[in-house]
Amino acid sequence: MQSTFLASVAARGDSRALRTGQRILAVLLVANFTAVAAQIAVPLPFTPVPFTFQPMVVLVGAALLGARLGMASQILYLVLGIAGLPVFAASPTLPQGAARLLGPTGGYLMAYPFAAFVSGWLAERGLDRRYPTAVLAMACGLAVVFAGGVLWLTIAMRPAGGFAEALRIGFTPFIVADLVKLLLAAGVMPSLWWLTGSRER
Repeated sequence: MQSTFLASVAARGDSRALRTGQRILAVLLVANFTAVAAQIAVPLPFTPVPFTFQPMVVLVGAALLGARLGMASQILYLVLGIAGLPVFAASPTLPQGAARLLGPTGGYLMAYPFAAFVSGWLAERGLDRRYPTAVLAMACGLAVVFAGGVLWLTIAMRPAGGFAEALRIGFTPFIVADLVKLLLAAGVMPSLWWLTGSRER
């Protein structure tokens, strides 16, 4: 049912055409998918930042919902986490709740709403219609996620090696895998447009 509903969102071509109840449901679903993706986390011994599938859910969700609803879904996700619900990635050392935003992964999490807005804004302008431009739209959102994460590590965590060390632990270990995930995820929206028979905006 969830995938059918989201496909219908894509078929409409504009989240503004959705009714209020449908908008709320769509935001709830993407926030829920983000929380589920957070549970697929792989701790890495050389960095405090775990490997998760959250960024791809953030970007695909934004492409489906558009800038404002995509951003709203990630704000809701963060609010649920701050309230203490176990929606953040499970970790033996990093706490759930608001304190997670003050830890080493806080910058990535706080960047999610902005990344969703960027990718969603580009998708609203038709970049989600074809694979090459969908890759570009999602790459811009992913860049926002990494920028937030690395800057937070540099400023708040103050690693001994400064910005270079923040890149080493917060960017280098993830960029290849995230690009591969992005190349796969970018095919979702063009495929939905093809399946719904609506290729031109």
